[in-house]
Amino acid sequence: MKRYNLLIVLLLFIFNVTTAQKKKNSPAADLSVLKETKTKIENTVPLVIKHLQTIADKEGDNNIATNGKTALGKEYGILESEWFLYRNNMKNCILNNSSKKAKKCMEYHTQYLRNTFINYNNYISNLTRKNGYLGVEGDTKFDFKPADIATKLSEAYSNASDAAGRMKGDQKKEFLGQTMSDDNKLAPYSQLAQ
Repeated sequence: MKRYNLLIVLLLFIFNVTTAQKKKNSPAADLSVLKETKTKIENTVPLVIKHLQTIADKEGDNNIATNGKTALGKEYGILESEWFLYRNNMKNCILNNSSKKAKKCMEYHTQYLRNTFINYNNYISNLTRKNGYLGVEGDTKFDFKPADIATKLSEAYSNASDAAGRMKGDQKKEFLGQTMSDDNKLAPYSQLAQ
């Protein structure tokens, strides 16, 4: 009877060691939230432009659409710059700091990005709200919630930091380098505003 108990304990021990090793070597971080965020930002542009065109058509003044597109382009440009800086700063926080300092560094940059998101969201929401500019009916719905997006990004980078902590030099740089890939870069405004 005791032999069977010992065998069970031994098998459980082997299973736990193998599971721990698998976890230790795998980068259990999913940075797909970067692409999701990129898409959410980009999807706002055509919706706002459509609303501006509706206003312009109603008023018979295409300058409304033209000037609105220019103003939106400036707001998008601010967000585009901050998105680039955020991804680069977060990568550098993880690469160049201890895990404790990296966490503080990442919290700072996430808060800054969140504020930029809020400013952009306020701009597009005020421009397109129901009974908004020139009384155009309709309420454009955006899948763009700054607090939710910032929370998901923060969690993803925190997981990435943990995963990077288990990697060696080049593997860590390659893993974090994906955050700066063209797949995560915002499309130029001129391309979206057509």
